Amino acid sequence: MAAPRTRSPRRLLGRLSLPERTYVADALRTETVGGVLLLAAAVTALVWANVPAWQHGYEVVSDFHLGPAVLGLHLSVAHWAADGLLAVFFFVAGIELKRELVAGDLRDPRAAALPVVAALCGMAVPALVYTLINATGGGSLTGWAVPTATDIAFALAVLAVIGTALPSALRAFLLTLAVVDDLFAILIIAVFFTDRIDLAALGGAVAGLIVFWVLLRLGVRGWYVYVPLALVIWTLMYHSGVHATIAGVAMGLMLRCTTREGEEHSPGERIEHLVRPLSAGLAVPLFALFSAGVSVSGGALGDVFTRPETLGVVLGLVIGKTVGIFGGTWLTARFTRASLSEDLAWPDVFAMASLAGIGFTVSLLIGELAFEGDVTLTDEVKAAVLTGSVIAAVIATVLLKLRNARYRRLYEAEERDEDQDGIPDIYEEDEPEYHLRMAALYERKAAEHRRTASLKAAERLGTAEVPGGAGEENGRPA
Repeated sequence: MAAPRTRSPRRLLGRLSLPERTYVADALRTETVGGVLLLAAAVTALVWANVPAWQHGYEVVSDFHLGPAVLGLHLSVAHWAADGLLAVFFFVAGIELKRELVAGDLRDPRAAALPVVAALCGMAVPALVYTLINATGGGSLTGWAVPTATDIAFALAVLAVIGTALPSALRAFLLTLAVVDDLFAILIIAVFFTDRIDLAALGGAVAGLIVFWVLLRLGVRGWYVYVPLALVIWTLMYHSGVHATIAGVAMGLMLRCTTREGEEHSPGERIEHLVRPLSAGLAVPLFALFSAGVSVSGGALGDVFTRPETLGVVLGLVIGKTVGIFGGTWLTARFTRASLSEDLAWPDVFAMASLAGIGFTVSLLIGELAFEGDVTLTDEVKAAVLTGSVIAAVIATVLLKLRNARYRRLYEAEERDEDQDGIPDIYEEDEPEYHLRMAALYERKAAEHRRTASLKAAERLGTAEVPGGAGEENGRPA
């Protein structure tokens, strides 16, 4: 009687496949550069808005209006940054989400369970923390969604600055988590921050999206077709009352992200490769420049920890995000009977969860939407987002540094390519051809060492004989 087959336990945060690892590395490289620019823009905004001699200039530039008034688009620079440039950011987010759904981790329900549950818990717990603090402290419940979003670019910039060699599995999990996080943030913006609906404009935007989809399916190519159409869709969405960035997400989701015969990359991947630098390097930093310029005087920072709305944002980011993501990951492991990758431990998940407490771009946007009309409270909530993000970054830095030696060893193992074929050795260890290549490589090295040993032995033998004969002095017999 044959022995019953046993299924090996499923591993969470295990090694990525080689194609997925390559995609994640490319995406994170761009996001990291964008994150550094984002940090620079945020610091510039804070300095610009807080130096007395420059403060007026910041307000003048932010409030400067431009755009065609006949189309109802004579908007301030800050408004263009929030509604216009962020549409590019959400367009890339839509492509990322589509790719994850059809070609990435989210296409497999079992694999998707971890980032989805972790992201949901990582949004629900901060919202609960905010709500409890404001319900008991008599604050406004309007800002419950502010601490729910993670800023992947800011988080990766922190990793780049502190030099932590986070394993690719944790980086990929952070990226996928942020994609799901962005999806739910988009839904929150669309559902909870739409006060009025202009059905005619919304119908026009939907019609434009249908045309966009049909052109894609017909294989029509050319930026001169899609860019004007995208601008029309964005304009109609803006006037519909639904936040204009939703247009970017919708168009991103329509792109095909699977490859066909003869294609090395899907259209979605190609366009994402072109647009991501624009998003990470221009759109998001400019939004940060005109959104992060808030007062950071001692009194203002003190108010962050005394007012329920701002305290709820800080604790939501620092405590809510960490507890939510860590708890969601633990619950997924508990109820799916999966276990962590043998290379990682639960403190690693906790450290990564604390890093996800960095909420910047979308948190600032939701803060503006939640407290629209109350300039003072809007600025205080922005200051709370900055404060909470900095605290989360400091905590994550300490926790990650404690494990950095371990991460460095894992990273070096992932990168090692001794046979120099362009593929990390860790992905070829089950292939006989790899071991044959390594055997030939070691045989060549062994032959080189034998030749070197022979030369050294001959040199040593030669130096053992005194020139001119034993016992001779100055070439004459002693």
